[in-house]
Amino acid sequence: MSTPLADKIKNLIRTNGPISVTDYFALCLADPEYGYYRSREPFGRHGDFITAPEISQLFGEMIGVFIVHAWQRHGTPPAVQLVEIGPGRGTMMADMLRVIRRIAPPLFEGLHVHLVETSERLRGVQRVTLEAYSTKISWHDSFEDVPEGFTLIAANELFDAIPIRQFVRTSTGFRERLVGLDADDELTFAAGVATLDPALLPSPAASIPEGTIFELAPARQAVMQTLCDRLRSSGGTALVIDYGHMVTGFGDTLQAVRNHDFDPPLASPGEADLTSHVDFEDLAKVALSTGVHLNGGLRQGEFLFGLGLAERATALAKDKEPPEQRLIAAAVDRLAGEGAGKMGELFKVIAVSSPALDLMPFRATG
Repeated sequence: MSTPLADKIKNLIRTNGPISVTDYFALCLADPEYGYYRSREPFGRHGDFITAPEISQLFGEMIGVFIVHAWQRHGTPPAVQLVEIGPGRGTMMADMLRVIRRIAPPLFEGLHVHLVETSERLRGVQRVTLEAYSTKISWHDSFEDVPEGFTLIAANELFDAIPIRQFVRTSTGFRERLVGLDADDELTFAAGVATLDPALLPSPAASIPEGTIFELAPARQAVMQTLCDRLRSSGGTALVIDYGHMVTGFGDTLQAVRNHDFDPPLASPGEADLTSHVDFEDLAKVALSTGVHLNGGLRQGEFLFGLGLAERATALAKDKEPPEQRLIAAAVDRLAGEGAGKMGELFKVIAVSSPALDLMPFRATG
């Protein structure tokens, strides 16, 4: 099956030659005509995947608890820029604000919410979800447009959607992986000319078998750098939650999800969500090089339970009918449990702060 975007990409390759995985990734998600985020409603039960905030209000509530804790550890500054980058349907922010208003009224009074969102369609959904807080919210195309001042940032499933570069081990070293056309005029992966500096590899290349993939994410590094620079200049904390690994390694993690199922990455350009696993060691290195303090990393399950997920779920289930209680228990298991289809282990969490603070539920590093 071909898609309109597949035809467009094939024409591009016929005209200019194979394209990098980075360019393919970016076109799939953000092509102005046929890009995935431009053309469809990705989130929720009718979309292609469900994010943690859509599973249960408990997720956003725990993030709200963390934001209050960070604000208190920073000395309760009176004015706060609360930023979410890639806010989806606005569900997480609505759950966060409800908790903040309840447990920290002075923070709620002093904060202004900044949503960094490029999709006009999703902004419309967010406006509806967050209608009760409309006087407190501004939208921005870019994080750079958020006003200066003490800043608290939440980024859930942001980095996985930022394009990566891939390199493949060949007989002549690691070469950039490209997307080209095969003999049947179908999209296929190929090795290009550009080589990788061996110093960037986690272990000596000599022992790595041919065909092995190594992923590099300069665009993710740049976003992390931007967040950390803001914290250095304005003070504050950023919380990053995503699926990925704590230690840099080899492997192909490029994946497409369509109708809640995995799809080959080259099969349905523009009609599947394209992501890859986040290398948290790489993000941590960027953070430390900018001089901010790193808390982390934890698995999402440890993080949520450490913030009181079990207690909050018990309170939420109290006086509810058994079917609702079962739904709440199932949501806790999906958000924090381990094993297939659950987020507790696969998703990781780090926080970065300036000035240096030890934050719960991370283990003190000092």
